[in-house]
Amino acid sequence: MDPGMVCTLCQDPFGRDENIINSGGQVWHEGCFVCVQCFQPFKDEEFYEHEGRKYCAHDFHALFAPCCSGCGEFVVGRVIRAMSQCWHPNCFKCVSCHTELADIGFVKSQGRPFCKPCNAEIKGGSKKFCQKCSLPIHGEHLVYKFQIVHPHHFNCSECNKQLDHRCKEREGELYCLRCYDNMVSAICGACRRPIEGRLIHALNKTWHPEHFVCSHCEKPFEGRRHYEKKGLAYCERDYKALFGEVCFYCNKPCRGEGQFFTEQTSPLFFSLHLSSYSVVQR
Repeated sequence: MDPGMVCTLCQDPFGRDENIINSGGQVWHEGCFVCVQCFQPFKDEEFYEHEGRKYCAHDFHALFAPCCSGCGEFVVGRVIRAMSQCWHPNCFKCVSCHTELADIGFVKSQGRPFCKPCNAEIKGGSKKFCQKCSLPIHGEHLVYKFQIVHPHHFNCSECNKQLDHRCKEREGELYCLRCYDNMVSAICGACRRPIEGRLIHALNKTWHPEHFVCSHCEKPFEGRRHYEKKGLAYCERDYKALFGEVCFYCNKPCRGEGQFFTEQTSPLFFSLHLSSYSVVQR
């Protein structure tokens, strides 16, 4: 070792048995041969040189390498410069069909790169594009405020569930089908699901016709008269079997309720209701 040899960085001489790093005709102490940016030793002895200064791979890329607009990583090697941005060759793709555009050319439309065949379909109107993200719509779409958009850009205003194309709009807000139905539709007193077609009002509730049934025999009333007892509905046969004959006028049981009038061919009445019924009939 030349006794006059000194470290390129610190200019101090080397010890008798000290390891020396030789790079590009220059010599260094091991502790001095570091990245000029982070002052850390070079990993796997890999470094980049710029204007006579040595950098580790990370700092060199961060300082001097362009960042890919597609993946966000540094671009090392071939750089595609398009639409005022930098790209890896395999990241610069048609946003519709994902064909790599680096060597075949592209057309810029709605701020996005397209291959020429896809651009022709756009011009012909055979492809729909989301007005929120500008990407093509391949499946179901949603029309919101007169714009075509991907449904997945929106969440239900009630339950926050991600929406699909079946969502509904109400007063400027979007709702999933279940929340929308619960807000605007009558709910069946039996199954607790929205009623979309014909409904029945009874017992201060609404019902699907097939779900409004006798509480005892569970058969639908199907338009026939029902009798109420403690918030439950009964068909005439079960009501009489369970609670006795009922007054035809007020629908209450006659058993043990005082005097009533009856004939073989007439319904039963409380005495005080018979005259009222007669007046109504006249």
